[in-house]
Amino acid sequence: MQVFIMRHGEAILDAASNALRPTTVCGRDEARLIAAWLNIKSINIKRVLVSPYLQVKQTLAIVREAMRLPEEKVLPKPASNGNTKHVGSYLQTLAMQGVKCVLIVSHLPFVGYLVAELCPWESPPMFVTSSIANVKLAGNSHGKFKWQVSPSQVITKA
Repeated sequence: MQVFIMRHGEAILDAASNALRPTTVCGRDEARLIAAWLNIKSINIKRVLVSPYLQVKQTLAIVREAMRLPEEKVLPKPASNGNTKHVGSYLQTLAMQGVKCVLIVSHLPFVGYLVAELCPWESPPMFVTSSIANVKLAGNSHGKFKWQVSPSQVITKA
């Protein structure tokens, strides 16, 4: 199974709470870059998992503009804030059920820790806003970290 793990677009710093921070214009533009890049890769995402935070929902909406996605499942708040074992187990179950491709959109530190949970020999990678990583997960075994791309890398590759 291919697992795509994306950090939300840049969000404003001043808000009533972290959960209510909307994305900035720059954050939306970066998310569009990554979404367009993903779309040309012809990735067929079968499941979408997201944090309940506003900046994550807004980032997902932008990705939806570029590619066809199934309805998302919102990660429970403890899972979206760092309980990677629960999400890792769920992903293993999906892989054993034959799901081929999953997109997860969340935030720090969860996205880095999830890569490390799926690939225990990997250090949690840094995720700049709107960056995305790919992990190949095979059934009941550990995943293999394949790559990570940021918006600035997409621009330089164009």
